[in-house]
Amino acid sequence: MIDQNKLVYLIDRTLGSKGQKLKKQNEYMYWTPFTSHHKPKLQINIVTQKWHCWISSQGGHKLYQLFKKVNATHEQLTELREIVGESSSLSSKYEKVKEKVCVLPKEFLSLEHKHSSTTYKHAMFYLNKRGITHEDILKYGIGYCETGLYTNRIIIPSHDEDGQLNFFVGRDIFESKMKYRNSPTQKDIIGFDLFINWDEPIVLCEGPFDAIAIKRNAIPLFGKTILPKLKLKIIEKKVKTIYISLDTDAIGDAMKMIENFMNHNIDVYFVKLTEKDPSDLGFEKVTKLLKETNKTKFSDLMRMRLNGRTKKYMEI
Repeated sequence: MIDQNKLVYLIDRTLGSKGQKLKKQNEYMYWTPFTSHHKPKLQINIVTQKWHCWISSQGGHKLYQLFKKVNATHEQLTELREIVGESSSLSSKYEKVKEKVCVLPKEFLSLEHKHSSTTYKHAMFYLNKRGITHEDILKYGIGYCETGLYTNRIIIPSHDEDGQLNFFVGRDIFESKMKYRNSPTQKDIIGFDLFINWDEPIVLCEGPFDAIAIKRNAIPLFGKTILPKLKLKIIEKKVKTIYISLDTDAIGDAMKMIENFMNHNIDVYFVKLTEKDPSDLGFEKVTKLLKETNKTKFSDLMRMRLNGRTKKYMEI
């Protein structure tokens, strides 16, 4: 049984305003964090966990999703799990099918608060070097581990559309031979799905650092190929425009994606990276590059095929 008073108090603290109880049972109205308005327009049902903003039209069926969207702290997310129980880990669409649950390492420490440890300082130095801001840390819930299997690794979580953890990347801070140690769960997921607006152009890139650097509707593939779940969702959501931003050694993979999306009448823009990936270029240079990228035509695809995996096309 959910402690409703405790849950309302937690929502009040997380949203920074006191909920107004409506006549309708279990319904509360809050000031919306998504846009400005002179009246409270965020409606929440504390029993069903459904929420809806009547101004921005954002909504969902799990409070965990809302908490992630408003950059709730690690402590607030943990408290929410304790209050609502295991039911928060299920998506309404697939409640009958319970897959292997992805969980963060038990040694995970959030980077949202300052620490005096050496590992924390090295982690922050590394992130700053990669152009990751404090706002990025809060948005994506980035942390690190000082002990355990993920010792000296920065942890970047990915969440599904319901705000539930579906994957995480563990990046070594000290550039060891094994740079990445990721979550043991399947990779056929949609990276950063929680933050994707499927009505807007999307950007496909290789890793989470690239997606964070792009800062606009970017989906990390966690590799160089697009997996079935993401491909299906792009088609189901009728995405109109896609930017493909892969490293120079992934021309063959990019060609397959371009052809596939063109066959579904999607406008494709192939971003020609030269020596650096988006995370190395930084936000301003990536923004300029995206603006300068022209729509890929069938003739461009043919040229890419003729040049194969060489860098000739990148130089045109």
